[in-house]
Amino acid sequence: MKRKIEKDLLLWKKKERRKPLIVHGARQIGKTYSIREFGEKHYDDFVYVNFEMNAELAADFEMNLEPERLIDRIEIYFGKKINPESTLLFFDEIQTCERALTSLKYFYEEAPQYHIIAAGSLLGITLNREKYSFPVGKVQLLEMFPMDFEEFLWACKQDMLAAKIREHFQKQTQLDGAIHTKAMEQYRKYLVVGGMPEAVATYRESGKLIDVIEIQRNILDAYVADMAKYTTAAEGSRVLACFDSIPAQLAKDNKKFQYKIIQKGGRASLFGTSIDWLSAAGIITKCEKVSRATVPLEAYKELSSFKLYLCDVGLLTLKAGTSAHDIVAGNHNLFTGALTENYVANALEKNGHKLYYWTSGGQAEVDFLLQLDGGITPIEVKSGEHARSRSLSVYRQKYSPPWSIRISGRNFGYKEGIKNIPLYSVHCIEKTESDNGF
Repeated sequence: MKRKIEKDLLLWKKKERRKPLIVHGARQIGKTYSIREFGEKHYDDFVYVNFEMNAELAADFEMNLEPERLIDRIEIYFGKKINPESTLLFFDEIQTCERALTSLKYFYEEAPQYHIIAAGSLLGITLNREKYSFPVGKVQLLEMFPMDFEEFLWACKQDMLAAKIREHFQKQTQLDGAIHTKAMEQYRKYLVVGGMPEAVATYRESGKLIDVIEIQRNILDAYVADMAKYTTAAEGSRVLACFDSIPAQLAKDNKKFQYKIIQKGGRASLFGTSIDWLSAAGIITKCEKVSRATVPLEAYKELSSFKLYLCDVGLLTLKAGTSAHDIVAGNHNLFTGALTENYVANALEKNGHKLYYWTSGGQAEVDFLLQLDGGITPIEVKSGEHARSRSLSVYRQKYSPPWSIRISGRNFGYKEGIKNIPLYSVHCIEKTESDNGF
């Protein structure tokens, strides 16, 4: 399946003074598949080292880390020559061999001619616990996410629809009514399937939404298993409690994360590190409240106020027990708004946006604020075609932004300083206005 990360990998490959690349992100988002595909497509040869499977080779990293010695050992182990210019060396599950992480420093300093990509599950957790020094400044980090809606369309052989959406986003012109309807239908299916590659592949092959449920349940079970494996018993129970509370947190009118929802008397001192664990594992996305909508937003965030979203909207649909039939049919229920907001958060984060939100004394809440080309752009999210934007009105009266965004089920449009962006085009909102066609 076509993934956007291939573009980033190609940019890395073409760098004159490239560093070893570490690709990190949540479990089962397609890191191994994407890197293998990249290696087989763009290199003459490809050497795959899995430190879980190749334990004998992992032992070689416990001795000295001189790059040419390691290359020699790897060549002997696999029985093939590693050409510095035409072979991709892929270190997978590198979190299980901390010395291999450290070795990347020496590859950069002493043997930068080798093309090395490393990846692994729960790297964010591992890096916080490792015994050996992490090669700060000696590696390039690239975060990977589940498939966004555009990648979902590509996988489902809807390339023409994807291209039409992007074209009309750039021009800010309305799609034909029938195409808009089709795009909304595909969007609603994405809310159920989500962006986990195995779930998408299963749906593509069978065409049945019911078939993805078992895949998603297995992924959720794997996340829970990691919570037990990589924490103490007490820590694991708190992490799981935070994880299980996310649907209830998002179902509230006020979606600010509240520790009391986890358990009576819950507080930051008890569950704060659990949230940090989920974030480091790539399982959640954090959106922080700002006290004022002024550049830079990071300087005005309120550390105690934030919202949490699950890394994949399809997993949230299953975890919350939402009716897939109602979603696909367009029947709105109280949780539809939460799913929609989670979907938008996932799409914006994948495009590199740091997520913030703003409230005004209980009178209004702007779902997201983005820094675009030095300014602040407010975004309000609607799950249907409802057009009232009271929160945006309050915000605009206070800050007078040049324009605002309403994401909804409506077609493209512009009225009274508000640009309407259809739900199926959120993935087109890039980091600069010039990329957005605004």
